Formats: sequence, C-alpha cells, structure tokens
Amino acid sequence: MLIRRKSIEAQANTKAGPNRRRLGADAAKPRTPRFAPVTLSELDGVRYLHFGTEWVQGAMRIRKPDWIELEYAQQMMAWMLFNPAPRHIVQLGLGTGALTKFAYREFPQAQVTAVELNPAVVAICHSMFKLPEPDERLMLIESDAMDFILHAAGHGIIDALQVDLYDATARGPVLDTPEFYQACYDSLAPGGVMTVNLFGDHPSYARNLKAMEFAFDTVVSLPEVHDGNVVALAFKGQRQFDFPALYERAAQIEAQTRLPAKSWVNGIKSGI
Repeated sequence: MLIRRKSIEAQANTKAGPNRRRLGADAAKPRTPRFAPVTLSELDGVRYLHFGTEWVQGAMRIRKPDWIELEYAQQMMAWMLFNPAPRHIVQLGLGTGALTKFAYREFPQAQVTAVELNPAVVAICHSMFKLPEPDERLMLIESDAMDFILHAAGHGIIDALQVDLYDATARGPVLDTPEFYQACYDSLAPGGVMTVNLFGDHPSYARNLKAMEFAFDTVVSLPEVHDGNVVALAFKGQRQFDFPALYERAAQIEAQTRLPAKSWVNGIKSGI
C-alpha cells in the first residue's frame, strides 16, 4: 500500500465536493471514523484503489482477480513458509481484499477474518475487487483494528496475522505502538506469525521495528521492494531458521500457488 499511482479521481475529490471541509477539519484526528474518499484508477489491465490521493492502497489484475498482484502483498504471505495448515488467518486493513481472497481460496480448512474500519472500502471490494460475501469461513468485521486486536489478545488463537494499516496520507502505519504490537503478539496462537507492511525509507520504519522487537521473540525484515515497502515477519516464540527445510517448503508453495516463495527464504537469510 505504499506504491505511488496517480488516482484518476483524486484531483476532483480533493478540490471540490462535500468532503473538502470535513477532511481539512479532521486533519489532526487521524483515527476518527471520518474517511477520505475511496477512489479508483486503472492502467494496463490493473485496477488500483486509492483514498483520494496518488498513494495506492491495493491492486487487482482484472483478468486474474484472485491473484496477488503487488510484490509486497505477495511477501505478506511469507508466513506460509512456517505454517502450511493454519486454522485462523486474520487481516487488519482490507485494502482491495487481495490477501483475504487468496487466503480464503488457498486454505479451505481455515477461518479467514478481515477487519476494516471504513464501510466504503468493504463495499467497493465487493463491487469492484471480487471479494466474496461472508459465509461460514469468511468473516468481515467493521471495526477499529486496535479494538479488534485487544479483544483477540484475550484468546490467542490466530495462526497468521497480516497487518497493513495505512490511511490516505501514507505517513506510516496508523497503529505502531508497543501496546499495539503486544496485543498482536497476545492474539497469536503458540508458534503464530505476524507479517506487517512497513515503509523502509521513512522514520516510521525504525519506530515500528523497535516496537515489534519489544513484543515479539523473533523479528526479521525482507528486502525492500517497490517504492520502499518492507515486509517484516514477527514470531511468537524463538525461531531458528532451518534453511534447507524452508527451501523445500518454498518449492511446494511455488508449485501450488506460483508465488515466489524461494525469494522470501533468500530475503530471510539476508535479513538475519
């Protein structure tokens, strides 16, 4: 979500319309439930989601709606190296629903939960990004991510937690405190893994990494991609990396999904 693409609707939404004064008035309240406009653009067969700015909040290749289009988003699935059969997968920040759709399709035995504060994002994911309707395996929760994860922290049953929380300003994750990451840690089942989308070339990167290292037992970052995206993996429990076994698992993932899992193992090796 930190890849720059010009929104074809951003200029119109920021220069005029009923949201103009509201957005300016709320600039000092980044976590109030008043939202920037949800906007779209398309280029070369790819549809992009924006929040009224040039910043991309997600993407979908129109002819392959269930494929994870963006490289950093593919890296968010790197927890698959460590758990081939998760029971509960949670996404904080829906975006275009790419990770939620992929997890729902690839892990039919798992409960998949997506948490999104903005109801307009959920609606446009259904109408423009092929997000399935909720069923017995897919739960869509309209909630503040902090409220959700504090509740989940009391249960400790999430196997894979994917965190991608950016607003229209894209100045770094909107939740980045030690308290937030401690709640993420507590929400995980034993051996659980969290992946987080960070912005490497930004002051928020060091702050988030420090907060994660405070809460988690093992933290490693993959190499930077796109315009600065860095995916961090954080583990509940000390993690020793068996690289021959990880490469074997990566080969299985690539055969099953076509995701570039061997590059994830290379990135973990270079990051420790």
